Amino acid sequence: MQRRNLLLGTASVAAAGLSADRAMAQGGNPGDAFPSRPIRLVVPFAPGGAVDITGRVLAERLPSILGQTVTVDNRGGAGGNLGGDAVAKAEKDGHTLLLGTVTMFAANKFLYRRSMSYDPIRDFAPVSRVATGTVLLVVNSQKPWRTFQELIEYARQNPGKVTMGSSGTGTVSHLTISAVARAAGVDITHVPYRGGGPAITDLLANSIDMMFDVMPALMPHVREGRFRALAVGSADRVDYVPGLENVPGMRELLPSANIDMQSWYAVTAPSGVPAARIQRLHDAVLQVVRTPDYRAKLEPLGFKPVWDETPAAFGDYMREQEQLWQRIVAESGATLD
Repeated sequence: MQRRNLLLGTASVAAAGLSADRAMAQGGNPGDAFPSRPIRLVVPFAPGGAVDITGRVLAERLPSILGQTVTVDNRGGAGGNLGGDAVAKAEKDGHTLLLGTVTMFAANKFLYRRSMSYDPIRDFAPVSRVATGTVLLVVNSQKPWRTFQELIEYARQNPGKVTMGSSGTGTVSHLTISAVARAAGVDITHVPYRGGGPAITDLLANSIDMMFDVMPALMPHVREGRFRALAVGSADRVDYVPGLENVPGMRELLPSANIDMQSWYAVTAPSGVPAARIQRLHDAVLQVVRTPDYRAKLEPLGFKPVWDETPAAFGDYMREQEQLWQRIVAESGATLD
């Protein structure tokens, strides 16, 4: 009887140890399972865009891994800064997350120098990048330019005559064309809009000549023949996107300019969330990102999943991107304060 009680006691201690180990893996403290309630995923842009679509794919699939519901909270405004501010000030327990963009994490700090309330490096804990892509240069199919070189040559011979629409001053579309125009030595007139939608409407109407924008917004018009794609903003081609296999990248077109405009989305948490919780969130996000279904959702939008990056490596990448975009913003002269 004593031996049986001793064995039971030993088993109880072992089970308690396993429970503690499991709790540590999930939350950081023994007995503190994580997540313990629904997770809020803040998408700092309006519903229906590429960021929102990506967020909803994550929100649909994470519950089966984490054991809690994940709700998308759209908080648009100020280039994503309103949503970013909400997450930066949230409880540091891992139950509030941000799905942000390259502009939020790397460029806005230099565009909103006086009005931005948080620092992306200081106030967010990196969880995982989830998608990377680039921007696309298109013209209305009725325009005579069939190649990037023809467009640039026309712009060179007609300074200021070519009009370029963008989704707004300081956006990736604006900063990309500014970098390209400087590298090519041409004067192009920038026409900023309040979002990509109105710019696309005017490009469809032939009211402007060209625009750079993220692929999800432009590819339907390219595939239906209304827009002609002349270049991508990344260094290399994006031959994983059907229909863009023969569209050149910046390394081919402007080899000495070192232009590589990447658009990426990432999940972060408020700074101060325990490392064990960050790791659990990272592992769960990667499980979703690695599924064929996730890739099937993103690639038609012009994005590729990112699944080979640790939270620490993503943090290093954020710092590198901040330095890059500081230079890009400074060279463009853009400001949003």
